[in-house]
Amino acid sequence: MRSVDWKRLRNRRWHNAGTRPVGTHIPCSTVMLFTRAATLCLLVLVTVLLWLCPVSAAPVSVRFVEGVTHGFLVLRTVNGELIASGDLLQVQRGGQVESRMVFRFKDGSVYDETVMFTQERVFTMQSYHLVQRGPAFTEDTEISLERASGKYRVNTKAHKDGREEVLNGTLDLPPDVYNGMVIMVAKNLPKGASETVHIVAFTPTPRLIQLEFAPEGEHKVLVGELAKTATHYVLRPQLGAWLNLFATLWDACRRNPTPGSSAMSCRHSRGLRGSSSRWGRSGGSRRRAPTGLTSRSTY
Repeated sequence: MRSVDWKRLRNRRWHNAGTRPVGTHIPCSTVMLFTRAATLCLLVLVTVLLWLCPVSAAPVSVRFVEGVTHGFLVLRTVNGELIASGDLLQVQRGGQVESRMVFRFKDGSVYDETVMFTQERVFTMQSYHLVQRGPAFTEDTEISLERASGKYRVNTKAHKDGREEVLNGTLDLPPDVYNGMVIMVAKNLPKGASETVHIVAFTPTPRLIQLEFAPEGEHKVLVGELAKTATHYVLRPQLGAWLNLFATLWDACRRNPTPGSSAMSCRHSRGLRGSSSRWGRSGGSRRRAPTGLTSRSTY
């Protein structure tokens, strides 16, 4: 067997044994730049993870049990102009309550919203269905959402070119999702209390956002010849940093369009931004304010 001359190998120039350690000089500016870049990447990663994780919240407790109801609704603009009338119908169906709100517009448009919910100690939405049809809307829309499976389906048809779009998928719904139940939530809050719940905003892509109910004083209303005290509620959507930025960009695009651009390029953010809606609550009168509109219902 051939022996290895370790002494000879140790004396070769490429070997570093017994000599000064080899080092590489890195400028301080390079180290600082790398540190800042790594910190920025970490912050972006944490922000994205927090945005993707749903915020847990408790469902609203039942203070007033819902039953059979027939409400007669009137929908007006903020200037008081009548644009639609409708009905609020509630019935019991196999341990659940079916609540349907329908508005019929003067131009033939229809807004038809149905929600099924349970009220065992807390309110829980079980299913949601919405139909918007007619020239009052930018496109015809049909939306369905099921809590048990988390499945949703969105069908849209544009009025301009007749283009149809279908979206299907599933969502992880927290227990306090209250699409179509804003009236019930407002009515069951303790006097002077605020609350934050979740709704699924279809734009048409579904997005889970927080909705804050904030009381803003009281005022007198007339129910027939009886004077009642109603509580004003301001609804504030909590869109999050990313959706707020997107909505701000859409608003800037809408107000200052560039040459050759159109509002269609920003249409998916419609409904995410707007002034706070106002609600009134009393024993005999409630007011609901859909996006950009004000309505009054008395029953």
